[in-house]
Amino acid sequence: MPSLFKILGYAVYFWSNEINEPIHVHVSKGVPSSNSTKIWLTRDGGCVVANNNSHIPSSDLTELLQIISSQFFFICASWKEHFTTDTLHFFC
Repeated sequence: MPSLFKILGYAVYFWSNEINEPIHVHVSKGVPSSNSTKIWLTRDGGCVVANNNSHIPSSDLTELLQIISSQFFFICASWKEHFTTDTLHFFC
């Protein structure tokens, strides 16, 4: 499970067994957790909350979505490298 970065006290990371899903990240407070919030990346460089299982407050979540969107190219490159693929599938 590669950790991408930490911001506002939240870890942003991939789960290694999710290659068949559209590109996304997981976010949880402090350390990776099975009850993480899942955020899909969109083709246009944005992102969408798939679920907020870690109950991130809306003010933090709004800021996290902006940061994740700003790191779109880094996240896509990291996904390709980790899952050793040239093809990305997006939520929308």
